[in-house]
Amino acid sequence: MPFPFIPYPSAKTGYWSPVTSTLNWCEEVRNVVMAWQKSWELTFIQDYYATVYAAEIVNTLTNVLFMWLGIKGIISCRRNQHDQIFLVAYLGYLLVGTGSFLFHSTLKYPMQLVDELSMIYTTCLMAYASFSYSRSTRVRIILAISLLSLAVFITLYYHYLQDPVFHQNAYALLTAVVVFRSVYTMEKTLRPRFRKTREEDRLAREKKGLPVPTKEHQHYENVRDTKTIKTMWFMVGYGLSMFLGGFFIWNLDNQFCTQIRRWRRTIGLPWGIFLEGHGWWHIMTGIGAYLYIIWGIWLRHCLNQRQEEYHLRWARAWHIPEVVRTSPPVGENGVTRDKKST
Repeated sequence: MPFPFIPYPSAKTGYWSPVTSTLNWCEEVRNVVMAWQKSWELTFIQDYYATVYAAEIVNTLTNVLFMWLGIKGIISCRRNQHDQIFLVAYLGYLLVGTGSFLFHSTLKYPMQLVDELSMIYTTCLMAYASFSYSRSTRVRIILAISLLSLAVFITLYYHYLQDPVFHQNAYALLTAVVVFRSVYTMEKTLRPRFRKTREEDRLAREKKGLPVPTKEHQHYENVRDTKTIKTMWFMVGYGLSMFLGGFFIWNLDNQFCTQIRRWRRTIGLPWGIFLEGHGWWHIMTGIGAYLYIIWGIWLRHCLNQRQEEYHLRWARAWHIPEVVRTSPPVGENGVTRDKKST
């Protein structure tokens, strides 16, 4: 049976025309004109080749994953009673996917700002969640004002420059800072050899009026936290590989756009969809960003000494992970045990 081949349709006049965005991605093109360039060829970009309602159909539809994961995360936060900052982060994540959906549908400059700046705002929220933990109210207020001022500065300066490189660098720098901070907190708090010595921990517990753990229970906590860190590191590596892999594919899309367009026209639809680099960027960064928020939620519960109340549900690497509330353990007499007891 021969493989299906559907030729790419001709470009149409779009419902949202004209294009006002400062960016246009490497989706299909139908018109080619000759001009004085290094290659003697200038590609005249035409969108709306599939439907008049979406300028870039693949880049538009790949954001559905973003939107679905955002809604899933919001529902999970409410159902499992995670900290409110992560509910707000998921709302920002949903805004990123929705903004990108609208931007690639319309290629309008206002939608471009919604798409790109919501990435900055969501990362600032995660920065607040990472740096504000266990801080005083005064420090939290200062941190919130500082991050808000940074977000406003990036917004205004980016609108003034209209240079996507500035946005990409700002987003990459913010993300790197937040990830490194979270890794430092994870290692310092959960890695047994980096925690307080047993005697320091016993004195701290006694001072706070908390029960002092037995040697057996301390060993149990060390084994539990070591296993937790191992899984967290896998999650960090998985998410980072998604980000970097998506960026690599997108960069190939930018560097070899003309050739990739020729390949897509040669193999036709539906196979040409798999050569849409920016669409892969949406899918892979959507998964990577979702993994990072899940990691942040799980880490916060660990920092709050609530490891026994929550667990990570992630049976396979290709499944969608979720931090869920664990049922209270039940003793031999059928009575729910206090998780703080030792």
